[in-house]
Amino acid sequence: MSLATTPSLVDVPEDVSINTLLADRVTRAGDATLIERRVRADGPWEPVTAGEFDHDVLTVARGLVARGVAVGDRVAIMSRTRYEWTLLDFALWAVGAVPVPVYETSSPEQVRWILSDGGVRLAIVETHAHADAVRQVRDELPDLEEVLVITAGAVTDLRAAAGPVATRDVLARRDAVRRDDLATIVYTSGSTGRPKGAELTHGNFAHLALNARLALPELLEDGSPRTVLFLPLAHVFARLIQVAVVGSSAVLGHLPDVKTLVADLGTFRPTFLLAVPRVFEKVYNSAEQRAGTGLRRRVFGWAAQVAGAYSRALDDGRVPAGLRARRAVADRLVLRTLRAAMGGRLRYAISGGAPLGERLGHFFRGAGLVVLEGYGLTETTAPTAVNLPSDLQVGTVGPPFPGTQVRVDDDGEVFVSGPHVFRGYRGRPDLTAEALTDGWFRTGDVGVLTGGHLRITGRTKEIIVTAGGKNVAPAPLEDRLRAHPILSQVVVVGEGRPFVGALVTLDAEMLPGWLATQGLPPMSAAAARTDGRVLAALDAAVEEANGSVSRAESIRRIRVLEGDFSEANGYLTPSLKVRRDAVVTDFADDIDALYER
Repeated sequence: MSLATTPSLVDVPEDVSINTLLADRVTRAGDATLIERRVRADGPWEPVTAGEFDHDVLTVARGLVARGVAVGDRVAIMSRTRYEWTLLDFALWAVGAVPVPVYETSSPEQVRWILSDGGVRLAIVETHAHADAVRQVRDELPDLEEVLVITAGAVTDLRAAAGPVATRDVLARRDAVRRDDLATIVYTSGSTGRPKGAELTHGNFAHLALNARLALPELLEDGSPRTVLFLPLAHVFARLIQVAVVGSSAVLGHLPDVKTLVADLGTFRPTFLLAVPRVFEKVYNSAEQRAGTGLRRRVFGWAAQVAGAYSRALDDGRVPAGLRARRAVADRLVLRTLRAAMGGRLRYAISGGAPLGERLGHFFRGAGLVVLEGYGLTETTAPTAVNLPSDLQVGTVGPPFPGTQVRVDDDGEVFVSGPHVFRGYRGRPDLTAEALTDGWFRTGDVGVLTGGHLRITGRTKEIIVTAGGKNVAPAPLEDRLRAHPILSQVVVVGEGRPFVGALVTLDAEMLPGWLATQGLPPMSAAAARTDGRVLAALDAAVEEANGSVSRAESIRRIRVLEGDFSEANGYLTPSLKVRRDAVVTDFADDIDALYER
């Protein structure tokens, strides 16, 4: 067994809550900008000071009280990432209520389960389409009293309803909220089984936010920091960043539509971002394709190689003069253009949700964007380990977050303890007892501790045992193979089989550019999946991915599936994780085909 501990930089007093983080921000810098928002999708970013946001929170909170929201009431929020999401979150916390996030892509059945299990009394949704999803299951929701629609003026109506309720009444409620009070119920995205409601307290969030401000000053305090959220606020990762920004000196923005991400980064100009690895893969692959063919493509490949070498030299503690010179040339030719495309001020990014991979980690650091890979779960209120600018090891998820203990048992399973660990699953003491033992949360992930840094190698339930008895962790193989620009998703299989295989899907968006760079004629993804030239290129990618594993662990065959995995077809969670069980079940015939002679 191995153990790593990082002491807290600040302890959370009993009378501190998420509410006090906003109150402290107003006291420190009430006239300074806290949020920049767009009233229109194509409009300018308009500043909202901490004082103005606090006033808006209290006004909406008064409207919620007027609508009958009581202390402890569960209120669902189903919306894209937008200003109103954050406003409603803090307004509900101000009245002692419990927000219950619902992904805006959720099906009526998923909505029914979360609102029913959560005992939701009021649902605030973004659009009439979301309201219709609730309406379809309304007869099965006896606790639900009302549905408000943001695009139909719900927030304006709440402000208008505030009149009869005195501000002092809301302030009394807000001041009464304590560290150990329930802050939210976040339902796991459910890559396996039915989502469970993780109960997170104000103290869980406050501990991470207060310690993050001291542990990550480069992100949250230095150089006029600002970030824009585009990941769903229904996910605990984005939710924690939202709270941490309010508790720091940074400025927050919201992007509801990732289709305009590049253009919006150019106008907002963030200094740090949070994203999942797929975003970084897309950025790299798109930049490579924009380089085109011939000399420009060779220059891009050379610059990428130099960036990776420069980053690895930083790990060694010495960058040779010749490499510094090559990196300077690569910067002028390629790298500065990449940074400009992301707003020009971006210095740091936090990546979580899946392995980033050393190739991308070194490339981006060498290009001038330090990606801090981290690790956490819904039950740990997101980060339980994260790389720091001052303590970065590419390929790991960093040391334990301040206040956290990480233990890896003799079987390689990761356990976590600390003030950020949830208090249990709603209504499921049996599952809570399985997950929490003597203050330790059983993550279900497999990893190793090296030099105090954690490296995640897979999940206990995903370990594949081949017919020859070889244990194979699919995640590292999937990560390496997914680096190919036209591969969207990779699912490694081989349980009880004679060798390891993989199901893959093509990225229809990246395919046309890749075909052009390879001198191949245009074709659809459906045609490409059976084209001999495309398959030969994918086989070469497999051989390259196999280079770092043993023969017994290597992928012997792949099968290209029709279409791609998505939330809509049920094969991706809202946080873009593959629902492995669903894939293995629904594509059983394709798996069998991998092993036919």
